[in-house]
Amino acid sequence: MDIKLTKHDKRYIESTDDVYSIMQRVLLRDNQIDQEKEHLWMIGMNQAGYILYIELIALGSYKSVDVEPMNVFRVAVMKNASRVILVHNHPSGSLTPSDADKNITDRLIQVGRILNIDLIDHLIITPKSYISFRSTKLMDELEQSLKYVPTYQVVERIRKEEKLIAKEKLAVANSKAKIAKLGEKKEREQKERLVQALVQKEVSVEQIAIIMKIGVKEVQKILKKKNS
Repeated sequence: MDIKLTKHDKRYIESTDDVYSIMQRVLLRDNQIDQEKEHLWMIGMNQAGYILYIELIALGSYKSVDVEPMNVFRVAVMKNASRVILVHNHPSGSLTPSDADKNITDRLIQVGRILNIDLIDHLIITPKSYISFRSTKLMDELEQSLKYVPTYQVVERIRKEEKLIAKEKLAVANSKAKIAKLGEKKEREQKERLVQALVQKEVSVEQIAIIMKIGVKEVQKILKKKNS
């Protein structure tokens, strides 16, 4: 459902306060019954921050709302939005993001990347206040998450990072021993992180060994070290 802006609403988003100012009024326009349900809205903008649309994506119960990721971006694609902001309310008054809130944001970040549409923030609002995932650094954390990244993309990242590490090793080959040691430590830590990422994607130890071009025993050693 398309949400119409009033003459009092700004047409450009410059800060999270601008977003809340608009969405607080939208929430308060609903009748008392609907205010007690969770809403999920999306604000679509062009690159300059001009609001192209505000869409009510889903209306749920008093404690949750079901979201189909592709439906969230349907209008964004139709209206050529390049940046979007997700907004939903908590009728309970709590501003603490739930695991479900974090998971859907994580998934939508990945869908947006496929569509070349940036999900720049997610706000949880109540009639009196709000919290911004971006302002609290939660958005930065979710953008680094590999939870919903397809396995083939994780492998591509590994290949790119292997090439980068190889270049860095070559650059420090003739440097002092201290610099060389730092390079080795970074390579080891990078290898451990990538192994853990593949394990999270439920890739077997044997497959990890093939992808990383290392022995099965080395993979097992890394996992044992991480779990100890």
